[in-house]
Amino acid sequence: MDKSFALNDQVIMKKQHACGTNLWTITRMGVDIKIKCDNCGREIMMDRLEFQKKLKKVNKNEEIKEN
Repeated sequence: MDKSFALNDQVIMKKQHACGTNLWTITRMGVDIKIKCDNCGREIMMDRLEFQKKLKKVNKNEEIKEN
């Protein structure tokens, strides 16, 4: 499975957030990754290695990349 990701991609994490969803949007990339919960809006930062371990699936955001 391809786990490459980019800014504004929607990702599915392995474990659910406390609000009950596991859908997140990538809002910042670098050494650390910042993701925002699509349900409650909570933002968290984690280092890239931790993010890659917890990542389950990437939903590419094709609309943003085309413009």
